[in-house]
Amino acid sequence: MMRHFLIALVAVFGLSHFAAARTWTQAGSGKKIEADLIKVEGGVAHLKLPNGGVGQVDVISLSLEDQEFISGLEKTSAASGGAEWPAFRGANGDDISPDTGLLDKWPEGGPEKLWVFEEAGMGYSGFSIAGGILYTMGTQGEDVTVTAVDTATGKKLWSTKIGEDDQKGYSAGWGHGPRSTPTFSDGHIYALGPKGNFACLSADSGSKVWSKHLVDDFGGKMGGWGFSASPLVDGPHLILAPGGEEAGMVALDKLTGKAIWKADDLKPGKAEYATIIPTEIHGKKQYVRLFEKELVGVSAEDGEVLWRSAWDGKTAVIPTPIVDGDEIYVTSGYGVGCKLVKVNSDGTTDDVWVNKEMKNHHGGVVKVGDYLYGFSDGAGLICQEWSTGEMVWNEKGQFTSKGSVHVADNHLYALNEQDGTLLLVEVSPDGFTQKGQFTLDPQSSNRNPKGKVWTHPLVIGGKLFLRDQEYIVAYDVSGK
Repeated sequence: MMRHFLIALVAVFGLSHFAAARTWTQAGSGKKIEADLIKVEGGVAHLKLPNGGVGQVDVISLSLEDQEFISGLEKTSAASGGAEWPAFRGANGDDISPDTGLLDKWPEGGPEKLWVFEEAGMGYSGFSIAGGILYTMGTQGEDVTVTAVDTATGKKLWSTKIGEDDQKGYSAGWGHGPRSTPTFSDGHIYALGPKGNFACLSADSGSKVWSKHLVDDFGGKMGGWGFSASPLVDGPHLILAPGGEEAGMVALDKLTGKAIWKADDLKPGKAEYATIIPTEIHGKKQYVRLFEKELVGVSAEDGEVLWRSAWDGKTAVIPTPIVDGDEIYVTSGYGVGCKLVKVNSDGTTDDVWVNKEMKNHHGGVVKVGDYLYGFSDGAGLICQEWSTGEMVWNEKGQFTSKGSVHVADNHLYALNEQDGTLLLVEVSPDGFTQKGQFTLDPQSSNRNPKGKVWTHPLVIGGKLFLRDQEYIVAYDVSGK
């Protein structure tokens, strides 16, 4: 029988972290539940529920289809060391790697370099990883492509064109190419190009399953730097934010591309650049998205706008919101700042606090415990308290002026965008403690002079992945 769902801590997530989102069926009763598969242990599947809790179910009680699916995932995970990172900022949207036992101090010159891949193409797309395969995007010649790379060897497995890149209309003066990270789900890759081309591909072969266009099909409106948000796959659905005046957010069947609903009351204008976060607040499953002038929660069931909170964004609103219960943290650069929003049960919202301690451009912010870590324009790398918004500490120097962050094994991987120097820093509100430093090599001579090293770092499966345009470099940080 399907067990009662139990609340658990993220700390229980191990290296068997599958994060496979799907609808599960109990064989005996036909009861269905939508959840992410975290791990299988002792014949029990641990499922992450829409409200953030964790439930357990005996594998043998599931449908034959579900049992076969789990069996296939277990085989794939064993072959890849159990390392999964299916989407931008990971399966949980928190940008915290499940890896443990990593190097807690780097030798002079940094960790061992494993391989260099030289055919990623131009752009700033990040990485999704599943079954020992890394997926990313880039412009190669005039083609927007999705490329698959073997994480063990750095060898290309396939590369597929999903559109053309004329380098016009999205401020290519800063460098052209995709900004979005592709998403992996149930053997498919979902990828968004900078001009609105969208494709669902087979993860095995790269063959195209279906395609859409955010402007032509949904009346979308890209921002000045193109469509940059990464796709959200939630159970059987794919959620996108085309922007515009017709449907600010849409839900599609992930296998066919058929529209499920359109949030036609949401008319945000420019799509902007933040990625959608799924959550449950006051018993209502919803999708949280930051646009230029408002933070919104949209019903996962039908696309109804459940609540709104004003945001005075300027020029570009990029960082992904961070959700904790009924509180949501947002930040953006260009002098705007940050705030913590509380969503009330009646659909109203209150600002818990608002300040300019964190002005995060596009390097992202990570919440660990009761504190936030990220780069703030003008202040360098900072630690900020969640409940009050107060800055706890900051470090500003040659390599901590501006960049992106990622967390693995209680350490910050802080990448300086100016020259590609990466710092290893303890995650602690007690102060800045550096444990290592090295500079990404090689770096691209083809990068636009105005562009920087903007692809976010990723640690998964004991490997560190960095990118500068066509170069992807893997390092061994496993501690073994």
